[in-house]
Amino acid sequence: MTPAPTNLDDACNNLALRKAARYLGATYDKALAPVGLRATQFSILQKLSAHGETTITSLADMIAMDRTTLASNLKPLAREGLVTVEPSAADRRARIVTITADGLSRMKAALPLWKAVQARFEESFGADDAARLRASLGTVLDTGFDPWAE
Repeated sequence: MTPAPTNLDDACNNLALRKAARYLGATYDKALAPVGLRATQFSILQKLSAHGETTITSLADMIAMDRTTLASNLKPLAREGLVTVEPSAADRRARIVTITADGLSRMKAALPLWKAVQARFEESFGADDAARLRASLGTVLDTGFDPWAE
């Protein structure tokens, strides 16, 4: 019989992933601070700029976030006039998120900062390893869990 690990920290996938995510998240947050965005906000604006208006549910699916957390993340963006969140004309229960001209401008201002930190990470970690990491993390989303199911 194999003994249980004495240090669960060494065997916990969740802790390892969260530590790395906090580390990289703080790095990207720091890089984007000059334009007044956090990494999550940049990701939201980038997705909206690429996909146009979308429902909160669709946007949450695109960035693998539960709808409630996404709604909380949208509030400061809406307050700053970077996005609008309005009821859908087709289905009043759905809320439509749209990037504004100011939001697009802020995202474009942040893009060189994002590119610089992205390049720094890939230089340090290795571009091929970074690509493999993104691919591996992408497959995590296909493991069959349904964390936000109601």
